[in-house]
Amino acid sequence: MTDPRIDRVINKDLTVIFDLDGTLVDTAPDLLAALNHTLADILDKPIELDQMRALVGLGSAALIRDALDYFKVPYSQEDEDRLREAFIATYVDNVAVHSKLFPGLDTLLPRYSQAGARLGICTTKLRAPSVKLLDALGVLDHFPTVVGRDTFDYNKPDPRTLLSTIEQAGGDPARTVYLGDSITDVKTAKAANIPCILVSFGYTAMPVETLGGDIIIDHFDELDEAIDKLLS
Repeated sequence: MTDPRIDRVINKDLTVIFDLDGTLVDTAPDLLAALNHTLADILDKPIELDQMRALVGLGSAALIRDALDYFKVPYSQEDEDRLREAFIATYVDNVAVHSKLFPGLDTLLPRYSQAGARLGICTTKLRAPSVKLLDALGVLDHFPTVVGRDTFDYNKPDPRTLLSTIEQAGGDPARTVYLGDSITDVKTAKAANIPCILVSFGYTAMPVETLGGDIIIDHFDELDEAIDKLLS
């Protein structure tokens, strides 16, 4: 049974915006498979999962660049564009083979939705594969607002990206929290003056404790208390 104090926080006045990769969904295995398929003729050996987790977070173009830079492979802008297109095509066709929600979300998302909280996605992923992924995982109905890097003419860490997501969700910035896992998420939230909750299990090359989030959670069972601390 939920603490009545928490019931006053998780309600129709609350808006919760999630980053996608590494925050809501563990997408690294499918991203890794698509990346290794795309770079199979270029790299001497496949990229490992632990290496992949440090590369995710800034979109497909940055992912390709970071992977090539990481393995010291020379490339041109033409190479980057070609590889990015091939990566996206492969990934979109296999977006939910091994990806899964992080623990606790299977019960948290229905509870928040039933309480009337507004839920949204603000990601550097393209919108179409984001929607496809959420649908495949059975949670798209919880997210009437899905903002990808191609939704607006600006993107994270531009604060307008998060503020526009909140506006689309019909939320009040004063009653909104943003969940992420990277320095980009922190910069976005701080620029928008929105409290930022970081997950400790996400994708970041830097220790999560150094990123500057307002609260760090190790499991989504801790989210109620974190929101209560930030908004009450």
